[in-house]
Amino acid sequence: MKLSILKNELNEAIQNVSKAISSRTTIPILSGIKVDVTFQGVTLTASDTDISIQTFIPVEDDRQTIVQVERPGSVVLPAKFFVEIIKKLPSQDVEIEVKEHFQTFLRSGTTDIQMVGLDPEEYPVLPSIEENQVITVNGDLLKTMIKQTAFAISSNETTPILTGVLWNLSEGNLKFVSTDRHRLASRTADIQADPDIRFTNVVISGKTLNELSKIIPDQNTMVDIVVADNQVLFKIDRVLFYSRIYAIDRAYLLSREDKTNIVRLQTKEDGTIEISSSSSELGRVTEQLDVKEFNGDPLRIAFNSKYMLDVLKVVECENIFIGFTGAMSPIIIKPTEHVSSLHLILPYRTTN
Repeated sequence: MKLSILKNELNEAIQNVSKAISSRTTIPILSGIKVDVTFQGVTLTASDTDISIQTFIPVEDDRQTIVQVERPGSVVLPAKFFVEIIKKLPSQDVEIEVKEHFQTFLRSGTTDIQMVGLDPEEYPVLPSIEENQVITVNGDLLKTMIKQTAFAISSNETTPILTGVLWNLSEGNLKFVSTDRHRLASRTADIQADPDIRFTNVVISGKTLNELSKIIPDQNTMVDIVVADNQVLFKIDRVLFYSRIYAIDRAYLLSREDKTNIVRLQTKEDGTIEISSSSSELGRVTEQLDVKEFNGDPLRIAFNSKYMLDVLKVVECENIFIGFTGAMSPIIIKPTEHVSSLHLILPYRTTN
Protein backbone atom coordinates (compact mmCIF):
# COMPACT_ATOMS: atom_id res chain seq x y z
CA MET A 1 0.00 0.00 0.00
CA LYS A 2 1.35 3.41 -0.97
CA LEU A 3 -0.33 6.79 -1.37
CA SER A 4 0.00 10.53 -0.97
CA ILE A 5 -2.83 12.50 0.69
CA LEU A 6 -3.57 16.07 1.79
CA LYS A 7 -2.88 16.36 5.51
CA ASN A 8 -5.93 18.50 6.34
CA GLU A 9 -8.35 16.06 4.71
CA LEU A 10 -6.71 13.09 6.44
CA ASN A 11 -6.65 14.87 9.80
CA GLU A 12 -10.36 15.79 9.62
CA ALA A 13 -11.30 12.21 8.78
CA ILE A 14 -9.15 10.84 11.61
CA GLN A 15 -10.67 13.27 14.13
CA ASN A 16 -14.16 12.09 13.14
CA VAL A 17 -13.56 8.34 13.35
CA SER A 18 -11.41 8.55 16.49
CA LYS A 19 -14.55 9.43 18.48
CA ALA A 20 -15.40 5.72 18.33
CA ILE A 21 -12.11 4.65 19.92
CA SER A 22 -12.35 3.48 23.52
CA SER A 23 -9.36 3.70 25.84
CA ARG A 24 -10.71 0.72 27.81
CA THR A 25 -11.10 -1.82 25.05
CA THR A 26 -10.09 -5.40 25.82
CA ILE A 27 -9.72 -6.17 22.11
CA PRO A 28 -6.29 -4.91 20.93
CA ILE A 29 -7.28 -4.50 17.27
CA LEU A 30 -10.02 -2.02 18.29
CA SER A 31 -7.39 0.35 19.68
CA GLY A 32 -6.49 1.08 16.06
CA ILE A 33 -7.96 2.83 13.02
CA LYS A 34 -8.40 0.71 9.92
CA VAL A 35 -7.17 2.31 6.69
CA ASP A 36 -8.46 0.89 3.39
CA VAL A 37 -7.01 2.32 0.18
CA THR A 38 -8.41 1.77 -3.32
CA PHE A 39 -8.02 3.71 -6.57
CA GLN A 40 -11.33 5.45 -5.67
CA GLY A 41 -10.10 6.82 -2.35
CA VAL A 42 -9.35 6.14 1.32
CA THR A 43 -11.76 4.70 3.89
CA LEU A 44 -11.07 5.07 7.63
CA THR A 45 -12.91 2.95 10.21
CA ALA A 46 -12.94 2.92 14.02
CA SER A 47 -15.13 1.00 16.45
CA ASP A 48 -15.63 0.12 20.10
CA THR A 49 -18.35 -2.46 19.28
CA ASP A 50 -21.09 -0.15 20.63
CA ILE A 51 -20.45 2.55 18.05
CA SER A 52 -18.59 2.41 14.75
CA ILE A 53 -17.63 5.38 12.58
CA GLN A 54 -16.48 5.20 8.99
CA THR A 55 -15.50 8.04 6.68
CA PHE A 56 -14.47 8.14 3.04
CA ILE A 57 -11.94 10.46 1.41
CA PRO A 58 -12.37 10.50 -2.39
CA VAL A 59 -9.46 10.80 -4.79
CA GLU A 60 -10.90 14.06 -6.08
CA ASP A 61 -13.41 16.59 -4.76
CA ASP A 62 -14.47 19.84 -6.44
CA ARG A 63 -11.78 19.33 -9.10
CA GLN A 64 -9.11 19.18 -6.38
CA THR A 65 -6.85 16.16 -6.14
CA ILE A 66 -6.90 14.90 -2.55
CA VAL A 67 -5.35 11.45 -2.82
CA GLN A 68 -2.81 9.98 -5.22
CA VAL A 69 -2.81 6.17 -4.98
CA GLU A 70 0.24 4.28 -6.18
CA ARG A 71 -0.59 0.93 -4.61
CA PRO A 72 -3.89 -0.03 -2.88
CA GLY A 73 -4.03 -2.01 0.33
CA SER A 74 -5.12 -2.03 4.00
CA VAL A 75 -3.63 -1.68 7.47
CA VAL A 76 -4.72 -0.98 11.04
CA LEU A 77 -2.70 1.78 12.71
CA PRO A 78 -2.56 2.53 16.48
CA ALA A 79 -5.16 5.26 16.96
CA LYS A 80 -3.56 7.18 19.82
CA PHE A 81 -0.31 7.74 17.94
CA PHE A 82 -1.92 8.13 14.50
CA VAL A 83 -4.36 10.82 15.71
CA GLU A 84 -1.66 12.91 17.37
CA ILE A 85 1.09 12.60 14.79
CA ILE A 86 -0.90 13.52 11.67
CA LYS A 87 -1.99 16.95 12.91
CA LYS A 88 1.63 17.76 13.87
CA LEU A 89 3.22 16.90 10.52
CA PRO A 90 5.01 19.89 8.90
CA SER A 91 3.91 19.60 5.25
CA GLN A 92 0.48 19.78 3.60
CA ASP A 93 1.11 16.41 1.95
CA VAL A 94 1.52 13.08 3.71
CA GLU A 95 2.93 9.96 2.09
CA ILE A 96 1.92 6.63 3.62
CA GLU A 97 3.60 3.37 2.67
CA VAL A 98 2.96 -0.09 4.15
CA LYS A 99 5.63 -2.76 3.65
CA GLU A 100 6.05 -6.35 4.85
CA HIS A 101 4.56 -7.34 8.20
CA PHE A 102 2.51 -4.12 8.13
CA GLN A 103 5.48 -1.89 8.87
CA THR A 104 4.12 1.56 8.02
CA PHE A 105 6.11 4.65 7.03
CA LEU A 106 4.75 8.22 7.18
CA ARG A 107 6.65 10.94 5.36
CA SER A 108 5.86 14.66 5.40
CA GLY A 109 8.40 17.33 4.55
CA THR A 110 11.59 16.40 6.37
CA THR A 111 9.77 14.17 8.87
CA ASP A 112 9.98 10.38 8.52
CA ILE A 113 8.04 8.20 10.96
CA GLN A 114 7.82 4.43 11.29
CA MET A 115 4.79 2.74 12.87
CA VAL A 116 3.95 -0.88 13.61
CA GLY A 117 0.65 -1.70 11.92
CA LEU A 118 -1.75 -4.58 12.55
CA ASP A 119 -3.36 -7.10 10.23
CA PRO A 120 -6.60 -5.60 8.81
CA GLU A 121 -8.05 -9.11 8.38
CA GLU A 122 -8.47 -9.27 12.16
CA TYR A 123 -10.62 -6.12 12.22
CA PRO A 124 -14.35 -6.71 12.84
CA VAL A 125 -16.73 -6.27 9.92
CA LEU A 126 -19.14 -3.34 10.24
CA PRO A 127 -22.80 -4.28 10.77
CA SER A 128 -24.93 -4.80 7.67
CA ILE A 129 -28.11 -2.72 7.80
CA GLU A 130 -31.04 -3.01 5.43
CA GLU A 131 -32.12 0.50 4.54
CA ASN A 132 -35.86 -0.16 4.67
CA GLN A 133 -36.62 2.68 7.10
CA VAL A 134 -34.77 5.90 6.29
CA ILE A 135 -35.67 9.34 7.61
CA THR A 136 -33.91 12.64 6.94
CA VAL A 137 -33.48 15.23 9.70
CA ASN A 138 -31.93 18.67 9.59
CA GLY A 139 -28.58 18.48 11.40
CA ASP A 140 -29.15 21.64 13.45
CA LEU A 141 -32.53 20.31 14.62
CA LEU A 142 -31.04 16.95 15.51
CA LYS A 143 -28.27 18.58 17.57
CA THR A 144 -30.83 20.74 19.38
CA MET A 145 -33.02 17.74 20.21
CA ILE A 146 -30.00 15.86 21.55
CA LYS A 147 -28.87 18.88 23.59
CA GLN A 148 -32.31 19.34 25.14
CA THR A 149 -32.70 15.71 26.24
CA ALA A 150 -29.32 13.99 26.65
CA PHE A 151 -28.46 15.99 29.78
CA ALA A 152 -31.23 14.20 31.72
CA ILE A 153 -29.91 10.66 31.19
CA SER A 154 -28.62 8.62 34.09
CA SER A 155 -24.90 8.29 34.80
CA ASN A 156 -25.49 5.03 36.65
CA GLU A 157 -24.10 2.23 34.47
CA THR A 158 -25.89 -0.44 36.53
CA THR A 159 -29.08 0.57 34.72
CA PRO A 160 -27.80 1.04 31.15
CA ILE A 161 -31.24 1.65 29.66
CA LEU A 162 -31.43 4.97 31.53
CA THR A 163 -28.09 6.10 30.09
CA GLY A 164 -29.81 6.47 26.73
CA VAL A 165 -32.43 8.62 25.00
CA LEU A 166 -35.71 7.02 23.94
CA TRP A 167 -36.72 7.67 20.30
CA ASN A 168 -40.22 7.28 18.86
CA LEU A 169 -41.44 8.18 15.37
CA SER A 170 -45.09 8.19 14.32
CA GLU A 171 -46.73 9.96 11.38
CA GLY A 172 -43.75 12.25 10.89
CA ASN A 173 -43.51 13.27 14.56
CA LEU A 174 -40.13 12.47 16.10
CA LYS A 175 -39.97 12.37 19.90
CA PHE A 176 -36.97 12.12 22.23
CA VAL A 177 -37.39 11.27 25.93
CA SER A 178 -34.75 10.83 28.64
CA THR A 179 -34.98 10.21 32.37
CA ASP A 180 -32.84 9.25 35.34
CA ARG A 181 -35.94 8.52 37.46
CA HIS A 182 -35.77 11.87 39.26
CA ARG A 183 -36.32 14.03 36.19
CA LEU A 184 -37.51 13.74 32.62
CA ALA A 185 -36.79 15.69 29.43
CA SER A 186 -38.85 15.46 26.26
CA ARG A 187 -38.52 17.10 22.84
CA THR A 188 -40.69 16.62 19.75
CA ALA A 189 -40.36 17.79 16.15
CA ASP A 190 -42.28 17.30 12.94
CA ILE A 191 -40.01 16.03 10.17
CA GLN A 192 -40.44 15.25 6.50
CA ALA A 193 -40.84 11.47 6.54
CA ASP A 194 -42.93 8.81 4.89
CA PRO A 195 -45.98 8.40 7.18
CA ASP A 196 -45.61 4.63 6.87
CA ILE A 197 -42.17 4.80 8.52
CA ARG A 198 -42.49 4.46 12.27
CA PHE A 199 -40.54 3.01 15.17
CA THR A 200 -41.04 2.83 18.93
CA ASN A 201 -38.89 2.19 22.01
CA VAL A 202 -35.57 2.80 20.26
CA VAL A 203 -33.01 3.71 22.95
CA ILE A 204 -29.65 5.17 21.92
CA SER A 205 -26.81 5.85 24.35
CA GLY A 206 -26.56 9.47 25.46
CA LYS A 207 -22.78 9.30 25.15
CA THR A 208 -23.16 8.10 21.58
CA LEU A 209 -25.54 10.95 20.72
CA ASN A 210 -23.18 13.53 22.21
CA GLU A 211 -20.35 12.17 20.05
CA LEU A 212 -22.67 12.27 17.04
CA SER A 213 -23.41 15.95 17.73
CA LYS A 214 -19.70 16.77 17.48
CA ILE A 215 -19.54 15.30 13.98
CA ILE A 216 -22.61 17.03 12.53
CA PRO A 217 -21.53 20.28 10.80
CA ASP A 218 -23.25 23.59 11.60
CA GLN A 219 -24.27 24.44 8.03
CA ASN A 220 -27.78 22.93 8.04
CA THR A 221 -26.42 19.59 6.87
CA MET A 222 -29.11 16.95 6.36
CA VAL A 223 -28.63 13.68 8.24
CA ASP A 224 -30.04 10.41 6.92
CA ILE A 225 -31.04 8.03 9.72
CA VAL A 226 -31.54 4.31 9.13
CA VAL A 227 -33.20 2.35 11.93
CA ALA A 228 -32.90 -1.45 12.01
CA ASP A 229 -33.60 -4.14 14.63
CA ASN A 230 -30.51 -3.62 16.75
CA GLN A 231 -28.54 -0.89 14.99
CA VAL A 232 -29.09 2.68 13.86
CA LEU A 233 -27.01 4.30 11.11
CA PHE A 234 -26.47 8.05 10.71
CA LYS A 235 -25.21 9.27 7.32
CA ILE A 236 -23.55 12.70 7.38
CA ASP A 237 -21.85 13.77 4.14
CA ARG A 238 -19.03 11.23 3.79
CA VAL A 239 -19.34 9.91 7.35
CA LEU A 240 -21.22 6.77 8.44
CA PHE A 241 -21.98 6.57 12.17
CA TYR A 242 -23.30 3.22 13.47
CA SER A 243 -24.72 2.78 16.96
CA ARG A 244 -26.10 -0.20 18.83
CA ILE A 245 -29.69 0.14 20.05
CA TYR A 246 -30.53 -0.83 23.64
CA ALA A 247 -33.33 -3.27 24.27
CA ILE A 248 -35.83 -1.49 26.48
CA ASP A 249 -37.06 -2.92 29.73
CA ARG A 250 -39.64 -0.67 31.36
CA ALA A 251 -38.70 -1.93 34.83
CA TYR A 252 -35.39 -0.08 34.51
CA LEU A 253 -37.25 3.22 34.37
CA LEU A 254 -37.51 3.04 38.17
CA SER A 255 -33.80 2.76 38.92
CA ARG A 256 -32.36 4.88 41.73
CA GLU A 257 -29.72 7.58 42.02
CA ASP A 258 -28.75 9.22 45.30
CA LYS A 259 -27.12 12.62 44.64
CA THR A 260 -29.06 15.58 46.04
CA ASN A 261 -28.63 19.36 45.79
CA ILE A 262 -31.84 20.35 47.57
CA VAL A 263 -33.44 23.75 46.99
CA ARG A 264 -36.84 24.80 48.39
CA LEU A 265 -39.41 26.87 46.53
CA GLN A 266 -42.34 28.60 48.25
CA THR A 267 -45.06 30.79 46.72
CA LYS A 268 -45.77 34.04 48.57
CA GLU A 269 -48.96 36.04 49.03
CA ASP A 270 -47.48 39.09 47.27
CA GLY A 271 -47.17 37.17 43.99
CA THR A 272 -43.47 36.37 44.29
CA ILE A 273 -41.72 33.09 44.90
CA GLU A 274 -39.02 32.44 47.47
CA ILE A 275 -36.16 30.11 46.65
CA SER A 276 -33.90 29.02 49.47
CA SER A 277 -31.20 26.51 50.32
CA SER A 278 -29.44 25.74 53.54
CA SER A 279 -26.40 23.87 54.75
CA SER A 280 -25.40 22.90 58.28
CA GLU A 281 -21.84 23.93 57.39
CA LEU A 282 -22.31 27.03 55.22
CA GLY A 283 -25.58 28.62 56.34
CA ARG A 284 -28.68 29.65 54.36
CA VAL A 285 -29.39 31.53 51.10
CA THR A 286 -32.79 33.05 50.26
CA GLU A 287 -33.84 34.73 47.01
CA GLN A 288 -37.11 36.47 46.07
CA LEU A 289 -38.20 36.26 42.42
CA ASP A 290 -40.99 38.10 40.63
CA VAL A 291 -43.32 36.03 38.45
CA LYS A 292 -45.32 37.22 35.44
CA GLU A 293 -48.40 35.21 36.35
CA PHE A 294 -49.39 32.91 39.21
CA ASN A 295 -52.49 30.73 39.51
CA GLY A 296 -53.49 28.11 42.06
CA ASP A 297 -53.05 27.34 45.73
CA PRO A 298 -49.98 28.30 47.82
CA LEU A 299 -47.21 25.73 47.60
CA ARG A 300 -43.94 24.67 49.24
CA ILE A 301 -41.79 22.17 47.35
CA ALA A 302 -38.18 20.89 47.43
CA PHE A 303 -36.19 19.72 44.42
CA ASN A 304 -32.69 19.07 43.08
CA SER A 305 -31.21 22.39 41.97
CA LYS A 306 -28.84 20.76 39.49
CA TYR A 307 -31.77 19.25 37.64
CA MET A 308 -33.45 22.66 37.35
CA LEU A 309 -30.23 24.32 36.19
CA ASP A 310 -29.74 21.62 33.53
CA VAL A 311 -33.18 22.45 32.14
CA LEU A 312 -32.60 26.22 32.17
CA LYS A 313 -29.36 25.77 30.22
CA VAL A 314 -31.09 24.09 27.28
CA VAL A 315 -34.42 25.96 27.13
CA GLU A 316 -34.05 28.42 24.24
CA CYS A 317 -36.68 30.85 25.50
CA GLU A 318 -36.74 33.93 27.77
CA ASN A 319 -39.80 32.86 29.79
CA ILE A 320 -40.80 29.45 31.11
CA PHE A 321 -43.95 27.92 32.54
CA ILE A 322 -43.54 25.94 35.77
CA GLY A 323 -46.49 23.79 36.78
CA PHE A 324 -47.23 21.96 40.06
CA THR A 325 -50.10 19.71 41.14
CA GLY A 326 -48.86 19.18 44.68
CA ALA A 327 -45.82 19.19 46.95
CA MET A 328 -44.98 15.56 46.07
CA SER A 329 -46.06 15.61 42.41
CA PRO A 330 -43.71 16.17 39.46
CA ILE A 331 -42.62 19.69 38.57
CA ILE A 332 -43.36 20.44 34.91
CA ILE A 333 -41.27 22.99 32.99
CA LYS A 334 -42.17 24.16 29.49
CA PRO A 335 -40.94 27.05 27.31
CA THR A 336 -43.70 29.61 26.76
CA GLU A 337 -42.82 30.28 23.11
CA HIS A 338 -43.46 26.75 21.81
CA VAL A 339 -44.85 23.41 22.94
CA SER A 340 -42.23 21.08 21.48
CA SER A 341 -40.23 20.72 24.71
CA LEU A 342 -41.30 19.31 28.06
CA HIS A 343 -39.22 18.77 31.18
CA LEU A 344 -40.24 17.00 34.35
CA ILE A 345 -38.44 16.94 37.72
CA LEU A 346 -39.45 14.86 40.71
CA PRO A 347 -39.51 16.72 44.07
CA TYR A 348 -37.92 15.57 47.32
CA ARG A 349 -39.70 14.83 50.58
CA THR A 350 -38.06 16.85 53.36
CA THR A 351 -38.59 16.97 57.11
CA ASN A 352 -39.75 20.59 57.14
